[in-house]
Amino acid sequence: MEPVHASVLPDVPGEKTKISTSIVDTASSTMQTFGPPKKIHQHLCVFHLYADDMTRQVEAHHYCCHLNEEMRQCLIYDRPEADARLIGVEYIITEDLFLTLPDSEKPLWHSHEYEVKSGVLFMPGVPGTVERQDLDKMAKTYGKAIHFWQVDKGDELPLGLPHVMMALTRDGQLYPNLARDMETRYGVTFEKERMNRSNMEGLAHGIHPKANAAGIGLKTVLREIECKPSGLPSLEPVPRDLV
Repeated sequence: MEPVHASVLPDVPGEKTKISTSIVDTASSTMQTFGPPKKIHQHLCVFHLYADDMTRQVEAHHYCCHLNEEMRQCLIYDRPEADARLIGVEYIITEDLFLTLPDSEKPLWHSHEYEVKSGVLFMPGVPGTVERQDLDKMAKTYGKAIHFWQVDKGDELPLGLPHVMMALTRDGQLYPNLARDMETRYGVTFEKERMNRSNMEGLAHGIHPKANAAGIGLKTVLREIECKPSGLPSLEPVPRDLV
């Protein structure tokens, strides 16, 4: 499949937002606090690859906040503009937390060491000295990313099952035209950043063999199972002498 940049995809179908809706939105925005989104403190830009098909590569704009020093959570959009589509989420944890995960869970997580050291992961508009302080930490983390909207296929709406996503782990994976396009739009040079980050340290224990899908493909599937009924379980009759 040829890589498609999000900006050339069709608009989301549906009636344009009415003035009355905008008025209600404006009014409610002055009355509510929006605590979770206000904690977002950084914009990370990189590419994600489908865990079952590494030839499918999408630009992923992460808007992240720290839950604590060892974990952050990110909303992922297809582009940084105000009309961007929310296409997924990612959880980012330190190596120490990753090592506590069950082995069955580890393949769902990808390492960030290569994409940071290669220069492909960057923080748009942030000076290098400030960016470096955070990327030193990012290189030592793992992420679990799920995408709900297949914008690379041209889907106008979020269709199908969620997809586990992976990160770049070696040279030669990323489509050159995607790299050039991003470099041009943001005024960055991945090779120059690679050189600037050449002395950056990575994961203390090396990339775990079970991370990054354990070197195989991962695909979400839907299967029918017996569904537990909703509601409270039936109650035993209350003895009359206790009524």
